[in-house]
Amino acid sequence: MNGPSSPSGQAVLIGALAPLSRPGWTGAGRHLLAGLELAVHEVNDAGGIAGRPLELVVRDTAADPLKAEAAVDELAALGVAALAGEYHSVVARTAAARADVLGLPYLCSSAVLDALTEQPTEWVARLAPAQSHGWRIYADFLLRAGHSRVAVAAEPSVYWASGTRILREHLAARGATLAELDLRTLSPAEVCDELATSRTSALLLLAGTPEPAVPIVKAIRADRRLAETMIGAPAGQPEFADWLTALGTDGAAIPFLRYLPESFGPLGARVETSLRERLAETPSFVAFEGYDTVMVLAELLRSHGADRTRIAGAWPDVTIEGTRGKIAFSRTAGIGVWQWTWPPVQVVDRDPAEPTRFRTLHTTH
Repeated sequence: MNGPSSPSGQAVLIGALAPLSRPGWTGAGRHLLAGLELAVHEVNDAGGIAGRPLELVVRDTAADPLKAEAAVDELAALGVAALAGEYHSVVARTAAARADVLGLPYLCSSAVLDALTEQPTEWVARLAPAQSHGWRIYADFLLRAGHSRVAVAAEPSVYWASGTRILREHLAARGATLAELDLRTLSPAEVCDELATSRTSALLLLAGTPEPAVPIVKAIRADRRLAETMIGAPAGQPEFADWLTALGTDGAAIPFLRYLPESFGPLGARVETSLRERLAETPSFVAFEGYDTVMVLAELLRSHGADRTRIAGAWPDVTIEGTRGKIAFSRTAGIGVWQWTWPPVQVVDRDPAEPTRFRTLHTTH
């Protein structure tokens, strides 16, 4: 299903999906959109796509798969050359399935669920690392920190269930245990009781923010029995400013995954400065994912035009220098989409002495 070719000077359209309203993680959506928009601005300043301006057509998914599916249909009908964005894995999975049906190239910016599509597809590629890659690194961090009795406090979702399985298998293979606390049935106070009884040394929050993650953190921090219990959040809830606003110093020292290098090269440093100006705060890894997404698509559009089939056929041929390293796509076992293998992965937390500052605890490269 290819959109009609556009006359010279007419904008080349890219559809963008992002969670910009609740219950979506709106901080992630705002950062994602800032990165996408900055890259579009820079592409146009450099002459656009063969003289044609690049234009972003944004739709709010609000973390709702049905809204995302409707947005993909609408954007395809509007003639976008490709689709970009999304943060929530369950939403991106729906968007990817619909893009595959419609024959619409989709570069997923931030969602990590391994099974982004049920079957292998040529239409979808992804910048973020697969969950199995990042969360195993997080499990290694836990083991190196001496945590052999770990619990997860989880909400029901394909994403959280997948994360729990990855952690359990990786920890069990190394002699550690993982217990599950079901947040459908346990209050924050009951979570604390369970932790105290089981003598678990680390609790991982596999839950949305601010509810129920923030009340759980507050309850654990206030419970003297759990003074030595580490709280973790592999999905990255502490990355965004609303976490700090809600929790203050209670939100520090909670390790999470983020996909940034230890230090930026010249491109990353320049983009970081521009993103900081746009956001009026430290840009998250999600903002860099947004920027890199548009730059990959711009390179494909320059090389192959706005024809959807040609774009989708070129995933394995595109290579660009991104903000976080050289980006190229390949097929990876167990993953049905074209995948960048791999972005840098860090485990970081907010510094208790200065919660606006991040500390790097573990890194892959």
